[in-house]
Amino acid sequence: MTSITFARQSLERFEQDPRRALVLGELHARPFPLMKLPRALIVLAFMNADHGVRDHQILSDMSVRRGVPPPAKDARTHAFAFGKGKLRWERHTEFCTYSWEGPVPERFGDPVAGHPFGADFEAPGPLIGGVHLEMRPNDADGQAALEIFDKTSFCFSVMEAGLAHAATDFRQDGDGLTRILVLDDGLPPARAGALAMRLVEIEIYRTLALLGLPLAQSVGPEVQALEGRLMQITEEMKAGPGHSRELLQEITLAAAAVEASAASVLYRFGASRAYDEIVRERLAGVVEQPLAGQESWSAFLKRRMAPAMRTCRSVEERQANLSEKLARSANLLRTRIDVELEHQNRDLLSSMNRRAQLQLRLQQTVEGLSVAAIGYYVVGLFGYVAKGLEHEGFPVSSTVLTALFVPIALLAVWTVVGRIRRRHVRPGKDGDH
Repeated sequence: MTSITFARQSLERFEQDPRRALVLGELHARPFPLMKLPRALIVLAFMNADHGVRDHQILSDMSVRRGVPPPAKDARTHAFAFGKGKLRWERHTEFCTYSWEGPVPERFGDPVAGHPFGADFEAPGPLIGGVHLEMRPNDADGQAALEIFDKTSFCFSVMEAGLAHAATDFRQDGDGLTRILVLDDGLPPARAGALAMRLVEIEIYRTLALLGLPLAQSVGPEVQALEGRLMQITEEMKAGPGHSRELLQEITLAAAAVEASAASVLYRFGASRAYDEIVRERLAGVVEQPLAGQESWSAFLKRRMAPAMRTCRSVEERQANLSEKLARSANLLRTRIDVELEHQNRDLLSSMNRRAQLQLRLQQTVEGLSVAAIGYYVVGLFGYVAKGLEHEGFPVSSTVLTALFVPIALLAVWTVVGRIRRRHVRPGKDGDH
């Protein structure tokens, strides 16, 4: 005792990770009830339409009326006595369950009395599943109760390694509940409670798993239409590059529609896969053994659920493949558009080169004309000088002097204009001189 107290005090010295209590409590969050047979179990599952706010309020009101403290805001389970039985509440990710365990009626199939789900019970959200399960001795009366099930979907198997037989037809009774009968062959209370909860969970989770099927059926035509549009776009792509930009715009819109469609079903399809996996785990947990001449639970559910789950996977895979194909088509169109732009840029550069050459030729022509004009102006000025020299008695006439000066003037003007042009073309080298 001293060592235990010492260890406990030693642990209190350490700072506790806030997640530690949650992780440790998760292992014991939903323990199986101990059931002394015979016993009846009524379970209702409701979707949490408002994230459990209304659910918590309804449960709190029921607890207070029964003189029981209400559950905490973050509680996952809550239980209290109700009539001759016990009401148990559990919160799950997107739904909650209300389970009432009480005495069985006189005969299987008769209404169960004393449960809380009467006219005064207020539902916390839309009903998604309901189970009426009874655990009775495997005697003559229990065998006679098997006749109440529909033989077209009757499932009957040995459970718990021979300690029980479980029967159902997965059909709803007059109250809308799926009927399940367990015939006891020596189940202890702990194993009876575990078997009952696993069978209930098989029914509820298989219903939740199938929620993806209506969504897949509604999204299927949209995916098919987008696949047809992709085929039409690829055919237009083969025709030529005339409308590449318009086709790229259409592919972009189609890709956006595919991503929006995939996002709308992402959670539901993922949840359906998870629920289907839970159903498989629960079927493995009951240790089912088929009976000769009877259809087993596993065989029935596999035959009925597998096509629905394949439909959901097919739609999801088609969306993923369609998204990849649209992305590849968009990349091809972008490449084509880039090539077209490169050709346009090449033609534009060629046109600019031709214009530059024409401009150079025009500039050279203008330079020649400007040399002639400037030379003519310079020669004219020199003519006045020559006339002045002739007037002063220079032995050479002004006409001869002017004629001799013409090539000198043109050469000088050409030289000056050339140096100016070279200075503008090669400013760095001219600046070094």
